Amino acid sequence: MSFRRNLFAAQGNCLIVKTLVKHPRDFDLKNYGPLFAELLQEERLNPLDAGEPNTRAKSTLAALTIEKAFAPNHIVDPEMARACLAGIWLHHNFLEETHQISQSIATPAGSYWHGIMHRQETDFSNSKYWFHRVGTHPIFGSQHRAATELAATNARKASTDFLLNQTRWDPFAFIDLCENCVQHKSPTETLCRQIQRAEWNLLFHYCYQQAVGK
Repeated sequence: MSFRRNLFAAQGNCLIVKTLVKHPRDFDLKNYGPLFAELLQEERLNPLDAGEPNTRAKSTLAALTIEKAFAPNHIVDPEMARACLAGIWLHHNFLEETHQISQSIATPAGSYWHGIMHRQETDFSNSKYWFHRVGTHPIFGSQHRAATELAATNARKASTDFLLNQTRWDPFAFIDLCENCVQHKSPTETLCRQIQRAEWNLLFHYCYQQAVGK
């Protein structure tokens, strides 16, 4: 299993992509069809809080349907396809639109997007509720490896040592870490945003593959 690495580094108030994200495969935009590829052209490292939506993408997102988004591929799992729509809205930091879609998907994938949305909304207890509904998700193994490797590339902090030592992915510990970052402006914010980006890549890729039966 190969990894493409994307390292996001701070530069002033911005975060720039250096070449390092963790993903179980290369995140090749050609794998996701032309419309998703267009919406994913810009590498984004979303904030841990609500932040600001990418309004430049709103008209394209609003016009997106499952059929258009997945063309020319055939959809075999409509719920997973809808989960991808929740994910693409979240990629551009539209939390309300993500919420509207994900809360109507009664699957672990829908609960996962729902949980991420509430975490970014800084409604941490609600995020934990939805992650309890996720259970043990198929991407957790890859997410555990990604988080461990990302933590190893950052300056070691007591608050993030668990990422190096844990034997499996613990989404609740990560929620607590994000809460600490948001409330106390922790120096581990960049690492958390990197892990959050890796999580998005993994979950979107998983949902897309399930949606088209690959």
